[in-house]
Amino acid sequence: MDIVFFGSGKFAVKSLEALVAAGHKVNLVVTQPDRPKGRHLNLLPTEVKVKAQELKLTIYQPQNTNSEEALSYLQQFCADLFIVIAYGHILKKSVLSLPKLYPLNVHASVLPKYRGAAPINWAIINGEKESGVSIIKMNETVDAGDLFLQKKLAIEQSDNAEIIEAKLEELSALSLIEALDLIVKGQAKFTKQDDTGASFAPKLEKHHGLIEWNRDALDIVNQIRGLIPWPGAWTYYQGKILKIYKAEVVDGGPQNKPGEVLEAGKRGIRLAAGRGALKITELQIEGGKRLDPEAFLCGHKLAVGDRLG
Repeated sequence: MDIVFFGSGKFAVKSLEALVAAGHKVNLVVTQPDRPKGRHLNLLPTEVKVKAQELKLTIYQPQNTNSEEALSYLQQFCADLFIVIAYGHILKKSVLSLPKLYPLNVHASVLPKYRGAAPINWAIINGEKESGVSIIKMNETVDAGDLFLQKKLAIEQSDNAEIIEAKLEELSALSLIEALDLIVKGQAKFTKQDDTGASFAPKLEKHHGLIEWNRDALDIVNQIRGLIPWPGAWTYYQGKILKIYKAEVVDGGPQNKPGEVLEAGKRGIRLAAGRGALKITELQIEGGKRLDPEAFLCGHKLAVGDRLG
């Protein structure tokens, strides 16, 4: 089968590798244009472009994938399938109707739950016990197409968004190859999503990381886990932003004011929440490095009774 692959983010890289390794014919890789990144705003390629160059695949980087120019270019490839993974641009019906068979999307959630840009993060933030990947036949409504294949994955309490993303990258690649095998055998079956069970996973913004200490301790820990590596969960300490990278729910003892320091020592920094308490085991002050509590307390005064936030 002739395939045109659409992808930009790291999440799509292993799937592209798997397609090529399995002998599928990837005639074109469509990815976002190079963007200025980093402190010096150097123009950098997407992760998918880097991998496509490695694999010596043809690359196309349109500014607008839905333009007449892009449409005309894509038509030349007479693709059987479009495969879209973490591309970062909504495709209109004019593009989605080009492949002879289907436009397929691999999405990092158990659809219809967590449609949108940040499904892994919001599943963890909301305390879900499982995530997964869904392969759908795309339509004009984002992440609402008919389901083709779905695989689930348990979320452990020790997992954060970075860990789950890595696991789902592997699962996505395996699931995609399985899906293409079914298509080749003529065994592809699609079922409609139940829209009544749909939920939305909006794009992350910095404000999502602000910790509200009056919330339940478990909710705060899930927020911390779900926002790794960006934007990170954060609070204020002596007028500076303090990011918290690792924490766990612990016994809170007597009722205290939310954000109050209950303990600060080698064993960790224990803080009161609106309900329960949490122990911080890795943190970073604005302009500093990620540290364990013992190292942090060597350079910063944080005493029992102090309050963060």
